[in-house]
Amino acid sequence: MQFDDDTQPPQTPVDHRRWSSTKIWDLAADAGIGRIHVLAWRDLDDVEAGGSELHASTVAARWAAAGIEVIMRTSHAAGSPPRAIRDGYEILRYAGRYLIFPRAVAAELFGRHGRRDALVEIWNGVPFLSPLWARGHRATWLHHVHEDMWPMVLPPKLARAGQLLERRIAPPFYRRTPIVTLSESSRAHILDRLRLPADNVHAVPPGIDPGFSPGTEAPDPTVVAVGRLMPSKDFPALLDAMAAVRHKVPNARLRIIGEGYERPNLERRIAELDAAEWCTLEGRVAPEVLLEAYRSAWIVASTSRAEGWGMTLTEAAACATPAVATRIPGHTDAVVDNETGLLVDRNDELAPAMVRLLTQHDVRQRQATAALTRSAHFSWDRTAFDTLAVLAGHPRS
Repeated sequence: MQFDDDTQPPQTPVDHRRWSSTKIWDLAADAGIGRIHVLAWRDLDDVEAGGSELHASTVAARWAAAGIEVIMRTSHAAGSPPRAIRDGYEILRYAGRYLIFPRAVAAELFGRHGRRDALVEIWNGVPFLSPLWARGHRATWLHHVHEDMWPMVLPPKLARAGQLLERRIAPPFYRRTPIVTLSESSRAHILDRLRLPADNVHAVPPGIDPGFSPGTEAPDPTVVAVGRLMPSKDFPALLDAMAAVRHKVPNARLRIIGEGYERPNLERRIAELDAAEWCTLEGRVAPEVLLEAYRSAWIVASTSRAEGWGMTLTEAAACATPAVATRIPGHTDAVVDNETGLLVDRNDELAPAMVRLLTQHDVRQRQATAALTRSAHFSWDRTAFDTLAVLAGHPRS
């Protein structure tokens, strides 16, 4: 969004000193935490990495910068070595998509990763069941409930097994485990679906990289969508909505950034809509390309069916780009409806919402200003501190 000279939005800078590396180290030291093991399904270098992996990597990097020794155990990532150092923390990539669970647990039980003072388990659909075998400081990161995602990615019988594991089998073991999720709406959904004790489930919003900042809109009305190409993101709904948008905004364009196994299906849908001239699938892009996409877009869109937050929406907000997104847990915290963007309940509401922001300059500029102002309140330093506070047994009120 390019602001008029006399309407530059005020920002309230985050006071990073409150959550500095020194403060993080003091918090860890007071709890006797010098070495943290993190168990994760996927690594940030994985071709299917998304918001969960970005969140884990960013928090681990800030803990490492504070002087905490962090080891992250994940599955194989194609083209990446089995051991690596990223931003100060160590990554161990052993076992495939499914064997990562038993092999990571066995490695912890036999001490193959050395001593640990604390354990973080990232519950991404399938849990590591750490309450059954881990003692001492531990926490589980659960971004959202996966209930509706299982049938999208697995055959019916396996999908039902996954839902049974998530909803019925696993939750009783986690009733005394501190849970970190990303938003108050996701917290409410977890409490409702998994029946976990409210006092043990904590919402810690993700931060925004300070490199995201406003730029200039593209000459043509442009919508950008960022995320893994997978069924739960429902990019076909966005393509259909954009086809309808072009009846009212003929020069509107769509940029989809991200990679995943749904690419062939999306390519077919683009061909069916004869959309190649106005829609581009750009795959995974360099950070500078992502920044340019957010800055030049008139709006950012998400048709996702399940999110813990919606980090692409607040990244775009930091570039003064308002959102049109589905009204789901996570999105309802990332976007303030009718203030920093528009939330919709049904697919047939997507096109009218996008048309409104693409054609009403004053509305779009007002929401861009509000989105940018609100984005200043989200800090990865604060995320790292508050997440560590839960692990250390001192969650913020």
